Amino acid sequence: MIVPTSTLTCPQCDGNSTDVMPTNACQFFYDCKHCAAILRPLPGDCCVYCSFGDIPCPPIQEAEQNGGEGCCSPR
Repeated sequence: MIVPTSTLTCPQCDGNSTDVMPTNACQFFYDCKHCAAILRPLPGDCCVYCSFGDIPCPPIQEAEQNGGEGCCSPR
């Protein structure tokens, strides 16, 4: 089962925001709702949810469930 939401933690202000992730694309930019910092994925990650979220993006979740690789390195 794919979990559609993830809680992002901003590395600059530690603010948390829970959002619905896109299911068919990676989100490369994210504007922090608390401090307005623009988050970008860390090296090796495909999206901000894989870098700063408590749940990885749907393509990675699907790859983990199917034993394959997704759009970025598996966790």
